[in-house]
Amino acid sequence: MKLFEKTDRYNLANLITFGNIACGILALYFIGKGDFFTAIVLAWIAGALDIADGKVARKFGLSTEFGIQLDSFADFLSFVIMPSFLLFYALQKSSLFQEIVLGAIFIFYIISGLRRLVEFNLKVDAGSVEKYFEGVPTPLGAILLWVLYLLYRYEVIESVWVIGGLVLLIAWSLNSKIRIPHP
Repeated sequence: MKLFEKTDRYNLANLITFGNIACGILALYFIGKGDFFTAIVLAWIAGALDIADGKVARKFGLSTEFGIQLDSFADFLSFVIMPSFLLFYALQKSSLFQEIVLGAIFIFYIISGLRRLVEFNLKVDAGSVEKYFEGVPTPLGAILLWVLYLLYRYEVIESVWVIGGLVLLIAWSLNSKIRIPHP
């Protein structure tokens, strides 16, 4: 069966990763429509698929360089770009200056997330799992951005400047020396 052939680009692990990508794309669509709830639900589904693809790849010996690269593209879309857009578009910006500064902060976050994923890919071997991540993994960074969204949405933190500062801190943490246990 092709689903369990390591060399098939559409093996089961990769199909799960393509599902993650589809969720990220759909979430961006719903962000554009202002439907943040649906976007967040899709993001959580993408997160579940991200966990599942790695477990399936290891269990059935489907880990390949292609799969590693595909997984990072999926992570970039679903856990870097999508949550950045969600939070940026949810923030009420009162001036062009605020919009430009916050835009620059989120661009920095996106570049930091991309750098983290590229660095990770340069260090990882197909099929291997380290005991610790160095720096905050992008799915955890996405969760932290979603927490910021909730804190802002429910007016626990009302200042877009405080949110922006916390986004900068999370962006820094993506490429830090912080050690996070691998699940």
